[in-house]
Amino acid sequence: MEKTNAKDYLGKEVTIKIDRELGGRHPKHGFMYMLNYGYIPDTISGDGEELDAYLLGEFEPVSASKGKVIAIIHRTNDDDDKLIVSKNGKDYSDDAIRALTEFQEQYFESIIIR
Repeated sequence: MEKTNAKDYLGKEVTIKIDRELGGRHPKHGFMYMLNYGYIPDTISGDGEELDAYLLGEFEPVSASKGKVIAIIHRTNDDDDKLIVSKNGKDYSDDAIRALTEFQEQYFESIIIR
């Protein structure tokens, strides 16, 4: 399977499978997930795993959800783009996206693609 282009998902509705629930801890690094975090099934990212996604607008732990891709966090020092998925289609500013994903993204350099 060839690598999925994250930009192809901008503006589209997707289904996310959540494997790191809101309030859960990272298995290796121990930090807490401040958002539901998961992946888009049947995709391949730069790291060889599924394309990852942050779910915004869901305030309870869930195992799956649907939403609209409103942005991409493109890590400039790591080949692993992250989709920003809004459950209710609401738009979030770049500053809001940075604040909401900082618990994990603080360790990487990135740009936000719209």
